[in-house]
Amino acid sequence: MTIASFILLSADAVESGDKLGGIIKNFGVHWSLFVSQLISFLIVCFVLKKFAYGPVLEMLDKRRARIADGETKLVEIEKKLAASETEKAALLEKANADAKRLITEAKDSAAAISEQKAQEAVNQAQTILAKAKEAAQAERATVAAELKQQFGRLVVATTSQVTGKTLDQNDQKRINDEAVLSINN
Repeated sequence: MTIASFILLSADAVESGDKLGGIIKNFGVHWSLFVSQLISFLIVCFVLKKFAYGPVLEMLDKRRARIADGETKLVEIEKKLAASETEKAALLEKANADAKRLITEAKDSAAAISEQKAQEAVNQAQTILAKAKEAAQAERATVAAELKQQFGRLVVATTSQVTGKTLDQNDQKRINDEAVLSINN
């Protein structure tokens, strides 16, 4: 039922003396004032809807959209944060594994170098001992040769004094050879 049909019905009710007509008469409804107030009310409702409620509702819709957008972005950020935390944990785990591997390699390398240096020291010591043995053998050979010479001279000198004769070169050689043979045997 529209407002215009309500007004017409109420005007008919006043004329017919119906209860509704009695109420309208008791309250003193003036139709011209009522219609003008009704039109003013409708204009105010239209103006409020167009210029007050419309922009406010539009602003509220925009806020709702921004809040929903913000919530969506927050969910995305939380997902990215979780992913970055997982990635960070994986990187830290990999870095720890690399560090342990490097430490192990360094220990192994240090042990290998230590072993190599020890082997080099042993080799150097053996070389020094071999050279010392060679030097001792050479010294012994030199001393033995000197001893043989001195022994030969002593034998020649003693033989000369005992026999009273001077030995020639052949005699000296023969006596030296005999002395050397007796020393070697």
